[in-house]
This record gives sequence, C-alpha cells and structure tokens, in this order.
Amino acid sequence: MRLWTVHVRKGREPVLVREAFSWGALFFGWLWLLLHRAWIPGALLLALTILVGVLTGGDGRVLLIGAIAVLQGLFGNDLRCWSLERRGYALAHVVAAPDEDGALVRLLDRRPDLAETFAP
Repeated sequence: MRLWTVHVRKGREPVLVREAFSWGALFFGWLWLLLHRAWIPGALLLALTILVGVLTGGDGRVLLIGAIAVLQGLFGNDLRCWSLERRGYALAHVVAAPDEDGALVRLLDRRPDLAETFAP
C-alpha cells in the first residue's frame, strides 16, 4: 500500500499527492515542480542550479548538481504540498491505496461530499 495526502479547496477537485520519493523530481527537477504549479520552489531550484553551474566547475559541479537532484527527489512532493497550501488548499486526509485511482475511490467513499467538485 502507498500513502497519499489529500488536499482540498472549496469548489475545486481534491489533489492527491503521493508520499514517497519522486523519480520525476529527481530526473526533471525544477521543470517537474513547474509542471505541478509549484512556481516558487521551481524558480528557486532553477536559480540554485544555474548558480551552482556558474560558480563551480569540474567534479564539484557534477557532485553538487547531483546532490540537488537527489534532494529534489526526496523533497519534491513536500514542496508540492507546500505550494498547494500557499494556493489555499488544506490537508484533509491521508489515504492508503495501491494507486491514485484507488486512493480517490477510498477518499470519495469517506467523503461523498467531494464528488460534486468533479466536472460532469
């Protein structure tokens, strides 16, 4: 079973975020964050990556950019959650399910009132 945090905002569909290492954030970094509308963390990580690329050289650059990528994989979903909170979403539930669809089914089973937020 995997854990998912459920973030809700009145009048919007709930957002499910998996609580695990993010391979997408590891490989795509700041671009992955921007794709998930985490603008502030994405912009800061882009700036950090550029800064490391400009100020370091050789093996140090590779090591630091690799470390940034690993940290993005570890904390990518947490940065997504933080960004959701800044946009007015509130952490409502933690759901255990094998996949995102199963998590959504379990959520709607517990909170049928959220079903009306989905478009017909």
